[in-house]
This record gives sequence, structure tokens and C-alpha cells, in this order.
Amino acid sequence: MKVSNIVRIRFLTLLILCPSEYNYTFTSGWKDDPEVGSALDPHPNPNEEDHQKMIYMGATNSTNHRVSFDEPNGIKFIFGTGFDSTHKDIEEKDLHIHHHDTDEDMPKSREEVLRERRHSKLNPEGPKPFGHADTHPLDGGVTPPKVVHVDPFFIDEALVTNKEFGKFVRSTYYKTEAENFGWSFVLASFLPDVGKLHLHDKDPEAENWVAVDETYWREPEGPGSSYKYRENHPVVHVSHRDAAEYCKWVGKRLPGEWEWEAAARAGHYGPNNRTLYSWGDDDSVDTAKGYANLWGAGSFPWENLAEDGWRGTSPVRTFPPNAYGLYDMTGNVWEWMRGGKHKSRIVRGGSYVDSLDGSINHAATLGARATMHGTTSTGNVGFRCAKAPKRRTEYHYKEHDEAIHGSLSIEDEFGKQHAIPQQGWEDQFVVSEDDEEDEFEEYSDTPQVKKKKVVIQGLEGPMNFK
Repeated sequence: MKVSNIVRIRFLTLLILCPSEYNYTFTSGWKDDPEVGSALDPHPNPNEEDHQKMIYMGATNSTNHRVSFDEPNGIKFIFGTGFDSTHKDIEEKDLHIHHHDTDEDMPKSREEVLRERRHSKLNPEGPKPFGHADTHPLDGGVTPPKVVHVDPFFIDEALVTNKEFGKFVRSTYYKTEAENFGWSFVLASFLPDVGKLHLHDKDPEAENWVAVDETYWREPEGPGSSYKYRENHPVVHVSHRDAAEYCKWVGKRLPGEWEWEAAARAGHYGPNNRTLYSWGDDDSVDTAKGYANLWGAGSFPWENLAEDGWRGTSPVRTFPPNAYGLYDMTGNVWEWMRGGKHKSRIVRGGSYVDSLDGSINHAATLGARATMHGTTSTGNVGFRCAKAPKRRTEYHYKEHDEAIHGSLSIEDEFGKQHAIPQQGWEDQFVVSEDDEEDEFEEYSDTPQVKKKKVVIQGLEGPMNFK
């Protein structure tokens, strides 16, 4: 019997025999709770938690109150590019809200999943790396679209500004990676002296972006430029680490990719109401200029007609928010996401150099997605923060040997045996009361743990290991 079960039995026995002595009152339904004894405190009420300038994303009831964690309260939606019409084949019943750990989400057993992995047909194009996702050529969104689930979370209603990032730098004396490296990427048409364009190195994957020395968030176009008069613009020239450090400083974190898209779609989760943009499916510049900061009809990168009123970044909250009150979920600057690989961090949302239909750079849809190196800093990438709501702490107990040496099983979850202890694993340590090596051990009653001596017969005689 496990230690946790023994503790629960003794605890409940004492409560039943001597309830007044422990000042404990039984609540209705405690006998039916399989986890009684592990977490008796109720979940905090999500309606009592709010954070300044953050929007709560989660299920609500008919009275517009947040659903508690005792019930299914996450969000299910169709995640991926909007250009793939296969999302229309997804049934509305697949979007019914329920916990992600129910049997509906895990229809196959572990053995069935392992069998499919081992005996499935090989991909003729070769194996795909971990975390690989097929993307659409226009907006870079994941294809084909699929139904995903996210737990409730809070997300900033607007991007982090130069003013807010400046407070972080002055308080912590933080230096961004662009400052440490000594350069950052600037759009060629934004150079103070275009005549010196040939003196700068170009990005091999985006030739219109050039590396300019001494460029960072305070001097976004290089030496001589300034972020002054742009304090309410989103901070740029920040790497993935810079963004994560700021979020940690304010007690938050970067949003996950699924979380971000759930917030961007703002209720347009099903196959019947899913749209390309937050304002609908109209991809005309005349309509889009009132909702997002994008490139427009001019030729890239030298002709920006500024139909939306801005040639580069625009102040946050300039354009109308989406249905959930979030600003700049399309255009202005790309946003760093949590997770991904260091060499291919994920950014979402599009920026002021992107177009509506993908004719110039990415199509700035709600599924717009790109990847870049984690140390990259440019003039069109910023971020916003997210935060998980408070939940009760649940403790899960394991036996000592399993917690230290792993579970006793034939194979691990991937069908491998290299990580599983073999026969005799419990005898790798022996308890000895020999006190020859320490003069103070004779006064101690605690048995000492020493390594076991193993003798292996080698090719040239026995070898001793201690």
C-alpha cells in the first residue's frame, strides 16, 4: 500500500473517531471525493481575481460570471490558418467545453498510441523534427486547422510600451541582447542615411532588413534616432529573452501560442463564425486601415502610403480593440510567444510591414505565424504578457524509491528501456553501521549510507569499483 493511502486512512480514522478534537467539520460530498486528504481547500473564486489592464480569458455562465475550476472552464477553438477551408468540416459538437483530461480528449489508450507509432507507415519525406508544424505559405499559420483546448488565463490588453520597458531597465539596470551584441535589424527604408545602405550587412533571409551598429530599443533606427515622442509605442528591438525577463519582473509570463490565438479570435471559435481578421473577411485596404497598422498598397520597402496614418509603429490603443477588449492583435508589431526552440521561437500577429493578402511579406490574418531565432531583435517585434489565475495547490505523493529511481515498468512512455532501472536497482545502496572512518559516528545512532563495492571480472583480471 502506498504511503499516501496509509496517511489518508489514518487521517480519516482520527477524524471519524475524534471529530471535535481536530475541530473539523465534514462537508457534503466528502465521501464521494476520491482526492479527499490531498487537497481539502476549495479552488479560489476566479470572479474575485482581477489584474490591472489585463483581460480574463475563460468560460463564463449565462449571467456573465466566470466559471469556477470545479467545472469545465477552459476554451476550445479551431487553431490554425484561416486560408485552409478544412476547418469547415469540423463539427460544432467538437467544440463543447470540457476538461482536457477527460476520456473525450484521450479516446485511445497508451498501448494503442504506442502501437500506432511503432507500426505506422514511414513518411517518404523523412522524419520531422520535434515541434514541427506544417504552415500555410500566405500567413504562416498552422495547417490543417485543429481543435485545441486552453485553460483560463489573463492577458495584457495592450502591448508593452517603451515607457513601461524603460521602468524595467532603470529599476534592474538590465541590458538587452541588442546592446550586448552591439547591433540590431532595421528596415532599409528607415535608415537615417540611405546612401550608406551598401555599408550594412543584410539579413540573408530578408534582404530588406539590415544590421545597424549601436541600434537598440532607445535608438530604434540607429545612432542619432530616439524613442522620445514614441513612449506609448510598443517597445521593439527586444529578443525573446528580453521579453521573458520583463514579464518575470512584473510577475507574469509570455503567452502561449494557443492562448494568444484564443484571445485574438475573441469568440470566433467555431467553423460557422470563424473569420480571417478581427473585423471579418473584408481584405480591402479601405476597411482594414480603420482596424490595424499594416503596410497598405505601396510597394515594399520604399513606398509606404500610410493609409492607416502610420509609416512605422503606432501608439498602443490607437485602433479599436477586438470583441474582448484586446488591442493590436493584428498588425503594428509581431509578438513573442512562450515556448518553441531557441533557434525557432514563435511570433504571432503580423506587423506594420505585412499585408492583408500576403502579397507583401505575411498575410496579417488571425492565424499569422512566423518563427525566428531567439536572439533576433528587429524594429517590428514586440510582446505582451500573460498570467495564470490562482488555483488551489494539490499535492501528489509518490513512494521514495519511485521518486528517486523512476517507476518499475518494462518500458517508458516512448517504448524505450534505457531510462528504466534494471534488476537489482534497489540494492545500489547498502546500509552499513561500520564506524571506522569517522570518529564522531560512534555517538550517532543513525545508520550510515555507503556505496556498495562491486567486483567485475575484466579481460585482464578483476577490477574493483567503490
